[in-house]
Order: sequence, then structure tokens, then C-alpha cells
Amino acid sequence: MTESASFMVDDADVPALREAIANVARAGYSEGSVRERLGLDDLTDLQWRALPMYRAERLIKRDPLDLLTELFLLQGALPADELDRLFDAPRQDLLIRAGLLAIDEAGTARARASLFPVGDRLIFSDHAWPELPHPGYAEVPYDQVMQVGLDSRHLLRCTRRRPVRAALDLCTGSGVHALLAAAHSQRVFAVDINPRAARCTRFNAQALGATNVEVLVGDLFEPVHGERFDLITANPPFVPSPVNTLRFRDGGSSGEDVQKRIIAGLPQYLAPDGIAQVVTELGEREDEPLVHRLREWLGDAPIDIHVLRLREYSASKYAIGHANGDGYGAFLDSVQAWADNLRAQRYVRVVSIVVSFQWSVPVCGPAWERVDESPPPNRAAGTEIEAAFLAERMARTPDFRENLFRRAGAIALQDACVLGSDLRAKAKATLLGQALTIEHHLDPMEREILCRADGRVGVQELLTMFQGYDIQEQQVIEAIRSLLRRRLLETA
Repeated sequence: MTESASFMVDDADVPALREAIANVARAGYSEGSVRERLGLDDLTDLQWRALPMYRAERLIKRDPLDLLTELFLLQGALPADELDRLFDAPRQDLLIRAGLLAIDEAGTARARASLFPVGDRLIFSDHAWPELPHPGYAEVPYDQVMQVGLDSRHLLRCTRRRPVRAALDLCTGSGVHALLAAAHSQRVFAVDINPRAARCTRFNAQALGATNVEVLVGDLFEPVHGERFDLITANPPFVPSPVNTLRFRDGGSSGEDVQKRIIAGLPQYLAPDGIAQVVTELGEREDEPLVHRLREWLGDAPIDIHVLRLREYSASKYAIGHANGDGYGAFLDSVQAWADNLRAQRYVRVVSIVVSFQWSVPVCGPAWERVDESPPPNRAAGTEIEAAFLAERMARTPDFRENLFRRAGAIALQDACVLGSDLRAKAKATLLGQALTIEHHLDPMEREILCRADGRVGVQELLTMFQGYDIQEQQVIEAIRSLLRRRLLETA
């Protein structure tokens, strides 16, 4: 196996390294182009088991985009003549000195790190599949730097992007979230307890020319004690693991060792108008809402919580998916160990979520928790999450009754009924054009309000609409608030 990258570069080589990476970008190596070339709906769909098909069916032009994808994403090998088409001799020497490239005695080149396209940016990290041709974590170094994978892309797409004074990225890994925040932040602090991850982040900052990113080695908030931040992001170790083999992955037997401490620290480090966003997985127990655990970790802090549920896995599927071992017997023993650990935690499923936190607005009443479900976003969705906070607060303002409302943009209404049944049709509504495709189930009253609100309508008019029915005024008010919270109604 090719030796892993050291993520170190001499200052004298930095300008040439930046130019080499810029040439890679100019060759068309970007998230959209690579996704299209590999025939994927999203780069999160990339699978190591499909590598032979990508090579045989998609990388057939052998143009620069094919070769760069093979070398830096699919962890393949290039013969000398193909490498020469990408980089001349001085640039090859530079990439070798920078620890990004290895060339064997036969002239065959392999990347020592992967270069992950994230939008129009390129981020180095360790390979996604360290043990090809049989990926697993048994022999992976403890200080492995996490690739820009599924969770990273979920968080970066859900992050709110607006100009801020100071941003903090905890458990920074490759630094992808810190480097994206650098584009709209005056100062960015990237913190990781793993010195090798800090080196990787610093290396990426040098390669991208991000001069406003300060990389710190330390335990979560410890290196930034006394600071407050307008944006806090974190992709912590969260896997409820019976082993402790990967620093970037394993969060103790409960999976909560690190993320609990991050959330508990938010009241001390989140600025008054700031937002904190964490991508994680949480084990779910029967009859115990996840938001109760999050609220407990926050203590008495008046902070609103928005939970976006993306995926869930049964405990058995989760155990099988994380088990490894050489040979059938060892693999089954590993499955048993993972299953036993989940059972000991009373987890019946594990849920993939993005959690966002903002300080409550006192005029809107007590701190609230809200849970939405959506397929994982495949494009920027930060504004949608911010809109959820705004909508929730609008529904709770004291002057709520004084507003005029209207239907929010294009809404698809779908009725479904059982043939031959006397039951009223069930309705669903989808707000078209939003990044998060959330279907909202409607009760009959909510559906009638949406149908009436095709123009400007006041609360009193909607109340009048239901006079003569056995419906209390408060029921109508709560239906209007519910539609506002789900962004199916908006102020006119």
C-alpha cells in the first residue's frame, strides 16, 4: 500500500503548489464535472465496490479529467506516459516533495492523499478507502484524517452562509468546513486534537491561500477559551463503537463522548446572534425523543434546537455495516460485538442528523425544539434551515394576529383516499423549489386554510371561515401557526 501523505510543504514550495492545484482545477476537476463523468447523482453515491465499473464504463476518454479522477479520487495508478500528460517533471517533483505523489521504480504513480472536489474547491485528505482492495479499519492508523465523505457534505450543504466576524470548526479533520467558512468570515479557528489532522488543515489552507484560518491543536474549545463565535461547525466522532480504533470515528460505547461535550459548551462559546451546526449520528431508544437528550446537554441555556433527520438505520443493519474482520468467523464475531454494544445502550436504531442551535428570542417565549425529516440535501440548504428558525419565531410572536398571510410560493397539494371508504382524503403538501424536499401531512383544517390563502388573508377572515363548525378559535390559530412553521404560509 502507498505510504500515507505527511501533509507538510516547505514555504518555498507553496506558490508552486498553489499553481499546480489551480492547473488541476482548470483541467475541469470539480464536484459537478467529476459527478457527471462518473454518472453519479451525487458524489456521496461513490462506492469502492463500483471502481471496476467506473474505470471500464466512465473513464474511457483518458482525457485530463479522467486521469485526475483516477489518480486523486479513485485511488488508482497511472503509468508514466499518462502522468506526464497531467504534470511536467518539475511539478511531479513538487508533488513528491509535498508528499502527495509516489512513483515506483516502474514509473507507475499513485496519490498518497485524495483530492476531494467540493464545489469549486479542492480539499486534500487521507484516502476514503485506506485498505484497498479490501477496505476496512483494522489496520488504519489511529491518526487517520477523515475523508470528505457523506457526513462532511451533509454539514457543508446545511451550513448557513453569511458574513460573520468569527467562525470555529471543531474536530476539523481536513479543515473542509473551516476553509469554506473562510470565504465569509473575518477569522476562522480550526481545532483538532489530532496533530496530523491539524497538519492536513494547515496544508489545505496553504494550498488554497486561505490566510484568515488559524489552525490549533487541542481538545475542543480548550484552545479558544474566552472567545465567542458567530458560526460554530462540528463533525465529531460519533460512532457508538465497542472498539477504539479510529480517532475521527469512534465516540465511545455510547457514541456521545465528544458530541455531548461540544453541545454542553455552546452556551459559553456561541455569540448572541450566532448559529452552531453539528452533523452526527445518535442512537435512538424507544419512547425517548432525541431532542430531550440534546436539551439535557445544553443545561438550562435558552437555546432553540432544530433537528433535521436525514437517515435512520436499524441497530442490526448498523452493526453489520461497521463490523470487520479477516475471515468469516472473525467478521461474525465483530458483528456480535457491535450488536451487543448497541443493545447495551438500548439503541433500537441509529439516526443520521444535522442539528442547529441558536439563542432563543425572549419575546417568542420559552426555548423550543423542532424536528424535520428530509432526504439528504444535494445542494446548499443553509437558507432553508435558517428559514425554519425564522418561521418558528414568527409563529410565536405576540403580534401574530395582526399579520396578513398568503400561501408560500408554489405548493403541490396531493389528496389520497381509500376507494370505497367513507374516510376523508388525506392531504400532503410540498413546497416546490426548496433545497430540502419535505412533505408535510395536512389535516382537513390546514388544507382548507391553504386553499383560501391564495391571496392576502387575515387571521380574522380565517377564523370567520370556520364559524358554524364545531371548531374552537384556538384550533384555527394553532393550524395557522403550524402552516407558518412549515413555511407553507408566509406573511404578506
